[in-house]
Amino acid sequence: MNVFRLAGDMTHLMSVLVLLLKIHTIKSCAGISLKTQELYALVFATRYLDIFIHFVSLYNTVMKLIFLGSSFSILWYMRHHKIVRRTYDKDQDTFRHHFLILPCLLLALLINEKFTFMEVMWTFSLFLEAVAILPQLVLLQRTRNIDNLTGQYVFLLGAYRALYILNWIYRYFTEPHYVHWITWISGLVQTLLYADFFYYYFLSWKNNVKLQLPA
Repeated sequence: MNVFRLAGDMTHLMSVLVLLLKIHTIKSCAGISLKTQELYALVFATRYLDIFIHFVSLYNTVMKLIFLGSSFSILWYMRHHKIVRRTYDKDQDTFRHHFLILPCLLLALLINEKFTFMEVMWTFSLFLEAVAILPQLVLLQRTRNIDNLTGQYVFLLGAYRALYILNWIYRYFTEPHYVHWITWISGLVQTLLYADFFYYYFLSWKNNVKLQLPA
């Protein structure tokens, strides 16, 4: 554990808490893509298959449970809560996210560090996480109505991955034989997808105006 890894984990956790705060307190999921949330639930479900058979640390297990539980809780709220589900903008959230799943799975079958079920699923989760934010970004571009909590949620998600890149760089120079190029490439792709959002987020913060993405 190093400061970049810890900061990345805490930023990721804060993004989830911000989204749950918006949904549970305001009773609204306006501006949130159900398609992205479904992809993230699939990411965590396939990445943490080893949660009950491979113990790393109490911290690791607790974080896995938090991300699994929060992901499926968010899905339940958006699909079944009698108030929250009415605020979901289904007509705008039309990105065909299922077209992302099969290519990521095929890529994981072809490119992996070890051809075992657990390893392929872990690699699949990395590839899928890299593109899971796409439906959310497309939705924000279409609606152009980004409230503060939604903007903070997406910003924290992007910041978490950027901090993880710093963690990987730190580990590369401090740990012998630390080379995980699949993780590095998927993380870099994921961070680059946020570049446009980051630009307009900082621009709105600098000028103290409401965040809007170009159509």
